[in-house]
Amino acid sequence: MGEFGVTSEVGGLRAVLLHRPGAELSRLTEANRDQLLFDVVPSLGQMRAEHDAFARVLSEHGAEVLLLGDLLPQTIEHSGAARIQGISAAVSERRLGPQLAAEVSGYLRALPPAELARVLIAGLSFDELPAGIGTSATSLVRFMHAGTDFVIDPLPNLMFTRDSSFWVGDRFAITRLAFAARSRETSLTDLIFAHHPRFLGTRRAYESRTAPVEGGDVLLLAPGVVAVGVGERTTPAGVEALARSLFRDELAHTVLAVGIAQSRAYMHLGTMATMVDTDAMVMNPQVRRAATVTVSRVQGGGPDDLTVAGPDEFADVAARAMGLARIRVIETAISGHDQQVYGADGSNTLAVAPGVVVAYAHATETNRRLRDAGIEVLEIEGSELGTGRGGPRCLACPVSREEPIR
Repeated sequence: MGEFGVTSEVGGLRAVLLHRPGAELSRLTEANRDQLLFDVVPSLGQMRAEHDAFARVLSEHGAEVLLLGDLLPQTIEHSGAARIQGISAAVSERRLGPQLAAEVSGYLRALPPAELARVLIAGLSFDELPAGIGTSATSLVRFMHAGTDFVIDPLPNLMFTRDSSFWVGDRFAITRLAFAARSRETSLTDLIFAHHPRFLGTRRAYESRTAPVEGGDVLLLAPGVVAVGVGERTTPAGVEALARSLFRDELAHTVLAVGIAQSRAYMHLGTMATMVDTDAMVMNPQVRRAATVTVSRVQGGGPDDLTVAGPDEFADVAARAMGLARIRVIETAISGHDQQVYGADGSNTLAVAPGVVVAYAHATETNRRLRDAGIEVLEIEGSELGTGRGGPRCLACPVSREEPIR
C-alpha cells in the first residue's frame, strides 16, 4: 500500500496521528464544559502527562507518532490553500456578520503559521482581538458580546483524533461530526491530509457532507469488512452513504450496520467493542447481541446496487463476514468498580500488534480478562484523559498498519 494505509484494527502499528492536549483545554469552565462535551474540567498538566506517556508506549512498540499540533503549522506554511481553508472553516459570517468576519479573516491571514494554527485549535475570544477590529462603533456583534465570548470556538475534543477521519486501504476518509462543538475538527484533519507534504499523493476515500458518520463508529474488522455503529453520532443514512462510497472504490465488500444505544455513555461502536487480535474482540455484552444489518454490493450489479440483510446478532454476523467460524469474545466488566467509576473505557483499546493492546490501567477487571484470554495489555493512566469520554482507541488515528496475518 505504500507508506500509508490501514486494512485492519490489529496489524502492526507503523504510524499514528495524535493530538497532544493544549491550550484549547484551558478554555473549559464549569459553565461551558457540558456544551463542550466534558464531564468535568480536567487538569491540563495531568492530562498532558498521561498523553505523553501514551505516546511513549506507542513509540516504544514501533509506531511513528505524528502530532497534529506539529503537522498543522507545517501544512499552513507549505500551502496557501490550507491557510485559506482553515480560516474559512473557522470564521462564520452567519455568526459574526459580514463586516466583523471580513476583519477577523484579514487578521488571521497575516498571522505566522504557528500562531494561526494555535488560534484554529485553541480558539479566539473577543478580548483577544487586536485593537481596532470589531469596535463597538462599527460592529453590533462586538458590542453585544462579552469579552470572554468566543469569536472562534476552541476544540477541546481534538485529542480524540479517531473521530474526524479514518483510513481504509490506502485512502483517508473525512467524516462529519454530529455535534456543533466538534464540527470544525474535520476541517483541520482534512487540510493536513490534503496539503501537508508528507501526505501529498494520498487519495480521499470518502467525505461526508450530509449525514453524520464519526470515525469512532468505524471498525475495520478485516480487509474488506467494515463495521459501523449506528447510534448517537452516526446515522443510518450516513452508513449507507459510506457503504456506497467504499463499494464504488472497491475498498470494502461488506459493511455491517450495528445498532448501539443512543447514549453519551456509549457514543461510538469503538467505545463498546474493539479488535484485540485477528479473531478476537473485547466487547460490552450489550453490543454482542446488537441488531446488525449486513450491507453488500450486488454481485454483477452496478457500483450503487446494494443488498441489505438481517438483522442478526453482531458477533455472529461479524464472524461470518470475516470468514471465521466464530469470534473470540472477551466481555468487559459491566458491574462493580470498573463500570460504576469509569463507564465503558474497558472496551476501548488500541491494538499495536495482533494480541497486543493499550488500555487504561483503571479498567482492572477487563484487563485481567484480556490477559486470561492471552492478550498482552499495555496499561496507561487515563484518569484525566477519560474525562472527555474516550479511551486509547479514541485518542489515536492509525495512518499506517502492517497487513495482519491470520
